[in-house]
Amino acid sequence: MPPYAANWAWFLDIDGTLLEIEGHPDDVRIGRAELDLVSGLHRAAGGALALVSGRPLAGIDVLFHPLRLPIAGQHGAERRDAEGRRHRHQFPVEALQRAAVPVRKFVARNEGLVFEDKGASVALHYRLAPQLQAAARQVVEQALQEAGGALEMQVGKMVFEMKPAGVDKGGAIEQFMRDRPFSGRIPVFLGDDATDELGFRLVNRLGGHSIKVGEGETAARWRLADPAAARAWLGAWMQELVGGRRTKVG
Repeated sequence: MPPYAANWAWFLDIDGTLLEIEGHPDDVRIGRAELDLVSGLHRAAGGALALVSGRPLAGIDVLFHPLRLPIAGQHGAERRDAEGRRHRHQFPVEALQRAAVPVRKFVARNEGLVFEDKGASVALHYRLAPQLQAAARQVVEQALQEAGGALEMQVGKMVFEMKPAGVDKGGAIEQFMRDRPFSGRIPVFLGDDATDELGFRLVNRLGGHSIKVGEGETAARWRLADPAAARAWLGAWMQELVGGRRTKVG
């Protein structure tokens, strides 16, 4: 792992990175220790911490309540900067709604599948019915063909998503890095999934630290075993930074 430095800007995925993945997105819970960790990191980094997730922004706020952090939701389709300003990618709403119809019907016909409407994207989760992976992918691909290139598929862990074309976590991180308090710092991005790979590549180009949580091929330059290891490593950075500041003051 890279040696700790005080001038890092943190970008953190949630599911599979900060928190363990559950069978249904709504089953994920965050404990007091995890909240304190994220809040402490945010303070120690001078506000240069953003959550970068496929979850919708509103859902992330509920999960991390009462924290109000910079967030890129739905893979960057919506974003709240450090000043609290909201930015939303313009996308073809009607095309997404039309494409979602056959996917929603397919989910209704098959037990174990979960349909998630996030607003600017939709997801088909098959974690509870892995035998339907191929059929689920085919349904999503066929639905996307009717969208005429306005939408694209995002493959994740046991999920296929339809999102606006050209929107990704790398673009969201790049936008954050143009603004204070992120600008001028070294970006550090932790993620676990194929949805994070464009973020890893962007951070690599910027000379930052890309960190894969878990197994699998990746463009990331570093690796941590699981969310527990990620939380421990993040906590150690915070303790070293805070401890160093106290030593200097003393």
